[in-house]
Amino acid sequence: MRKRRRLVWIVTALALVLLAAAALDSRLTVPFYIVETEELTTCVELAVLSDLHSCAYGEDQRDIVGRVRRLSSDAVLLVGDIVDDRLPEENAWTTVGALAAEFPCFYVTGNHEWWSGEAERICAQMARCGVTVLRGGTAELPLDSGETFRLYGIDDPDSGGSEEQLAALDVPEEGFSLLLAHRPERIEDYLTHPFDLVVSGHTHGGQWRIPGLLNGLCAPHQGFFPRYAGGQYDVDGVPLIVSRGLARESSRIPRLFNRPELVVIQITPK
Repeated sequence: MRKRRRLVWIVTALALVLLAAAALDSRLTVPFYIVETEELTTCVELAVLSDLHSCAYGEDQRDIVGRVRRLSSDAVLLVGDIVDDRLPEENAWTTVGALAAEFPCFYVTGNHEWWSGEAERICAQMARCGVTVLRGGTAELPLDSGETFRLYGIDDPDSGGSEEQLAALDVPEEGFSLLLAHRPERIEDYLTHPFDLVVSGHTHGGQWRIPGLLNGLCAPHQGFFPRYAGGQYDVDGVPLIVSRGLARESSRIPRLFNRPELVVIQITPK
């Protein structure tokens, strides 16, 4: 009887250790999302980095940079909070510099870049790295097919100017139009324009998750049980993709069942 109890305790303890290890697993994961469109006849692949918060991913940020290099991405989207307001910036610029040297990169600000008081400098440094900074503006991604693929972007609301930037956008119906906007909870405002896809971050995946039961416990500006914690959503027929982000050591509260992610979006003809 004692041996059986001891075995039960050992198995229970081992199960708890394995559960804790799974819950606290902070290895990078790479989810793929597919978006179908009638606006293109060719496939486009996008790598999405959000909420890096200057966190470390190996020597020379190889865990991130190496993953992107192994993909067949046509561009890299930097969807805010790449630079943290507390941690040193070196990891952020190592990542940005390496990716911008090899891929077209497009960036919008996040709230922490504004909280740092250095958002204007950060935008200027992004541009010097060869990144296209979208602040109420638009850019085109050249495609071999010659089709139009437009990218739009607005600053984080903490800039004080995002509403005016959004209102001033001129988005035509024809061609494929993608919006980069750090905060997903404002999706209804974004859809006053005819975007074909919206890409956001900010939520950190709701920080704590229960796979299959709870997609996210709490997210900034959405509170408990956020509607847009991470993943792919259909909002009035428009796909919204929310990255769970890359923040690790910058977070005061550990991520639970919520591995940091490098998102890949594959846009395919319908």
